[in-house]
Amino acid sequence: MNEASLLPRTAAVIVAAGQGLRAGQPLPKQFALWRGKPVVRHSAEALAAAGIAPIVVAIPENAEELARAALDGVAGVILVTGGATRQQSVRLALEVLEHDAPDRVLIHDAARPQLSRRVIERLAAALADLPAATPVLPVVDSLAHAAGATMGAPARREDLRRIQTPQAFRFAAILAAHRAWQGAPDAGDDAQVARAAGLEVALVEGDEALHKLTFATDFGPPAPIRVGIGYDVHRLADGEELWLCGVRIDHPRGLSGHSDADVAIHALVDAVLGALGQGDIGSHFPPSDPQWRGASSGRFLSHAVLLAAQAGYRIGNVDLTIVCEAPRIGPHREAMRARLAGLLGTEVEAVSVKATTTERLGFTGRGEGIAAQAVATLLGT
Repeated sequence: MNEASLLPRTAAVIVAAGQGLRAGQPLPKQFALWRGKPVVRHSAEALAAAGIAPIVVAIPENAEELARAALDGVAGVILVTGGATRQQSVRLALEVLEHDAPDRVLIHDAARPQLSRRVIERLAAALADLPAATPVLPVVDSLAHAAGATMGAPARREDLRRIQTPQAFRFAAILAAHRAWQGAPDAGDDAQVARAAGLEVALVEGDEALHKLTFATDFGPPAPIRVGIGYDVHRLADGEELWLCGVRIDHPRGLSGHSDADVAIHALVDAVLGALGQGDIGSHFPPSDPQWRGASSGRFLSHAVLLAAQAGYRIGNVDLTIVCEAPRIGPHREAMRARLAGLLGTEVEAVSVKATTTERLGFTGRGEGIAAQAVATLLGT
């Protein structure tokens, strides 16, 4: 999905005006660190990456300095002091947007940090037919009404859904609905406000990852860190293509070996596998297996990243050193970083590519081959 597939005039509201006391953090949970970043920053970055702007963040009174530090560098953020209730905070944020009213607005709880592009896409599609949409999940447990301390009549779980955010609305409709709200002192979510105003709300598939951080146990212990080291060497030969970090480089000779012999990626694959304790590249892609002859080494790295995800880890950062007299790596460094970041599923800033020589000593110094050494850090998810 590209940004044009969302209406260009789509804005967002992030509700971050609560105190978050149940989370047991030393500051409101929306500003507490979760997986290395303030909670509110996760969803703000996801919205900005989807091309949504501005992003109005409703914050507690006297929390502007804390919020600016948490959201520093995120494009399009506007801060507004929230009200005494969630509904009041959302209305205040919507009023900020009225001057240059967008066509659509997403309203999201800061305490749901794992916002995926897929959910945003589904909400955007639903607004083509209805004025409001919310992501939902099925209820999987049996349900019953409570009769004091005893079990009452059963409830049909087939008729019930778990409501998530962000919720999506045509802007003028939800602003009018909030202005007309006459319900209880607070509304559980904005879809309730929309329904009270007579708006039909579409249900779209939600995401289990959009779990709401509520209690201290949701923050858990610090994420475990695992580190792996990889090293590889390939011979330079006539008549071969030269691939390094997934980038083809014009050079009189290329690297010889099974697959495309990308020595840099091979070292990186070994680093990721080493961090996982899952052997080396040869044990997963044996040179004796003809199906890997001439294969792109990017496939090997994608496989290693998938293994990491299945084990509950994501790439923290990688540091790669290429050892050769030629070619010069500098002119290709940024293309290499971008290619590796795409394969690793991480930001370019988390990828380091360096080069060095051996002062014409040894096989690399004589131009007989190229070596590479890599370090990969994995963070628990």
